[in-house]
Amino acid sequence: MPRWLPRAMVLALSLIAVFQLGSWAFHQLTGLLINILIAFFLALAIEPAVSWMSARGMRRGLATFIVFLAVLIAAAGFVTLLGSMLAGQIVKMVEDFPDYLDSVINWVNGHFHTELRRVDVQEGLLRSDWLRNYVQNSATGVLDVSAQVLGGLFQMLTIVLFSFYFAADGPRLRRALCSVLPPARQAEVLRAWEIAVDKTGGYLYSRGLMALVSGVAHYILLEILGVPYAPALAVWVGLVSQFIPTIGTYLAGALPMLIAFTVNPWYALWVLGFVVVYQQFENYMLQPKLTSKTVDIHPAVAFGSVIAGTALLGAVGALIAIPAVATLQAFLGAYVKRYDVTDDPRVHGHRDRRGTGGGAFTRMRKLWTRRPDAALPGEDGPGDGTA
Repeated sequence: MPRWLPRAMVLALSLIAVFQLGSWAFHQLTGLLINILIAFFLALAIEPAVSWMSARGMRRGLATFIVFLAVLIAAAGFVTLLGSMLAGQIVKMVEDFPDYLDSVINWVNGHFHTELRRVDVQEGLLRSDWLRNYVQNSATGVLDVSAQVLGGLFQMLTIVLFSFYFAADGPRLRRALCSVLPPARQAEVLRAWEIAVDKTGGYLYSRGLMALVSGVAHYILLEILGVPYAPALAVWVGLVSQFIPTIGTYLAGALPMLIAFTVNPWYALWVLGFVVVYQQFENYMLQPKLTSKTVDIHPAVAFGSVIAGTALLGAVGALIAIPAVATLQAFLGAYVKRYDVTDDPRVHGHRDRRGTGGGAFTRMRKLWTRRPDAALPGEDGPGDGTA
């Protein structure tokens, strides 16, 4: 046996063990890494406000705390308003449920010539196996729901703490990162950081504009239909549909539909139709235009980045895909060498027909516009002195 073979086998086994250990650790820490990534982008989003307050003499930690406190107060007030509104509407729906049931029973009896009664329907529903199984499953699933709620609160607290540290200690973090790099690389890292702050702010700005447009459009519809709490519902639709990826649209449209149902069941169908139509308008016309102007990326690139981010990281990837791609594109654009494009008709989307005689349509047009006394190719023209 060669002397190097045992050593090579030990080295190969060691590398395999290290790879397996690293893969296991990465899968175990995936949730934490995703939370840190979200916190980093949140810190980039509030960086302009914190830097503005810090430049005017306020301590950076205090400025970060004030920004977070303002966001928390606004979110808490909004959730409280919507919670009280939703609770009142649910109570109203429960009180009016017998009337809704009577109207449905009367419609069925009138169209299908049946003799249904509300008492029979209620007794059949209470004695049904479906309701019994639903109650049992709901009772056994209370612990699972509670665990998910606690896990979500802990995850939110983790994101807030990391984003607070990233924003408050931003200069120290950049200094620590640049201290292990040569001066040329330090300039590149700082430039990338600045680009990331600009693109993330532009992305949030575009989302804010779309939330405003969506809120105004849904407010007009709800006011026309006479749905109560139209301003609060419009704010709910605008914020939830834009800042909660993937399922935000459905969550945003469900609440107005529910409250419109308490006014008139047909109004819920109108709201549903409007939500579907507006969502198509936003996806294919409004969002690509605003994103391409504020984040400065092509609409097709923005759409593809959202799809790729969703495939890689789910809802989190869909939320941070556009600012991440915009940052990468801007950073690479600063270092990729570009050349002047030659002045060729094919660059502008036109075919070069010089020397080819043109197409059939061009030749027919030349023949049509030819003077009556002009000679065809191969013929002798008039007045050439020949017989």
